[in-house]
Amino acid sequence: MSPPFPRIRLYSSQSGQERLVRREVIRLVLHLPLDHYDLSVPVRQALDLYLSTINQGPEVLSDWYDLETEPFPQDEESWEIIRAVMAPPRGDRFLDDTQNPQDVHRYIKNQFERAVELSGGTTGVSGYGFFYRARLPWRHPRDTVSLVSFSWPTEYLEEQGPKRMRELILELASSLPFSSGHAGLAFSSTNPFTSSLGEIREEAFRYPGIDVTHGCTSLGHRIDGVHWINLLGPSVLGEVGGINGLHDRLCSPGTHLQELERGRAVVTLGEWPRAGDISRGDSLPDHRELARALEPWLSTCPDGYTLEGASPSETRTWWRRFLDS
Repeated sequence: MSPPFPRIRLYSSQSGQERLVRREVIRLVLHLPLDHYDLSVPVRQALDLYLSTINQGPEVLSDWYDLETEPFPQDEESWEIIRAVMAPPRGDRFLDDTQNPQDVHRYIKNQFERAVELSGGTTGVSGYGFFYRARLPWRHPRDTVSLVSFSWPTEYLEEQGPKRMRELILELASSLPFSSGHAGLAFSSTNPFTSSLGEIREEAFRYPGIDVTHGCTSLGHRIDGVHWINLLGPSVLGEVGGINGLHDRLCSPGTHLQELERGRAVVTLGEWPRAGDISRGDSLPDHRELARALEPWLSTCPDGYTLEGASPSETRTWWRRFLDS
């Protein structure tokens, strides 16, 4: 059986060499309602687990970023710096208690406490990647969350098979205190902070099952859309009536519900992640069914927000692609 998703590869010529700059991937995104103080150890352990399952050569991960400076080459020396960035914080537990106004100003300007991105590849975007952004440690952080993501090229899914891919995703997710999360097809992103359509505009609107965003750090306990694998935290799961209440709202034959530890659950839509294809009339009805069941808890398109390369109305259309007819 051929996997139910297209190959989408965009290349750019740089210094006379052709490099892959955009492609489809499998991405796991987790929203974590905690600060780096609480997340440093479990996120580092999850990163170690992720790295243990992939080749760590430069053809896979060639660069790392701390999001304050230019990218650094990925080598043994850089791992020491990354470990230091990922280490538990020292000093005041909360920014509210910090006496140095310059430190507070720098954090507020950046809008994160710690951040690390691993990506790249010697011939362009490999499809592998790790991204972590810890929220600002205020005593009362309101709806802000920390975010961590892991990505794999779709070839990894094809080699491992969907069963093993799902097991790895759940192993990573279960090790972290998520309030919500998801995994499925996505476009690789060179900038996790900017959701750009650019040259994938046509594909983004044609294939509703491929995500163009990279999670949300102002999500609270809401849900960031509907995907192949949907991870629900205790807040939403309790409000929807638990796993039994959610089960009563879903009848698509390929939909699978599973309870997880700590009052959480996962909803998987089909054996494989699917892109759908609007041009062929495939709007992914099981995704639409889950979106309708979870609509009160889905994040809404922020006022004034637009996907780069799209108008405000087009952005709303994409955001509500599983809700509107």
